[in-house]
Amino acid sequence: MITMFGIKNCDTIKKARNFLDGARASYSFHDYKVSGVDEQKLRGWIVEHGWETILNRSGTTFRALDAGDKAHIDADKAVMLMMANPSMIKRPILEVGDRSIVGFKASTYEAALGRATA
Repeated sequence: MITMFGIKNCDTIKKARNFLDGARASYSFHDYKVSGVDEQKLRGWIVEHGWETILNRSGTTFRALDAGDKAHIDADKAVMLMMANPSMIKRPILEVGDRSIVGFKASTYEAALGRATA
């Protein structure tokens, strides 16, 4: 089972969805703006990849935070920020079986699909 997590109108999500559609991969899409995000799922991604990878600090939502919210970030604070502002979650996150992939790179998706269909 493949699940993509993100926000529907994100350009990177559109590229990743086009890639999966072109590869005829069966997947479900979880839109944070519509369905929210589960704290345990966020914490699982942080265990796997680190909060520094999951928290999108280059986006406009993070940049708009006041200095106090940007200071002294750890895993718990990162989860709090992402729960309150799902657009701060790096996108896409693709769950393939028991692992996840953060971001979109065609070669990484090709390798993951090879394992998912094997």
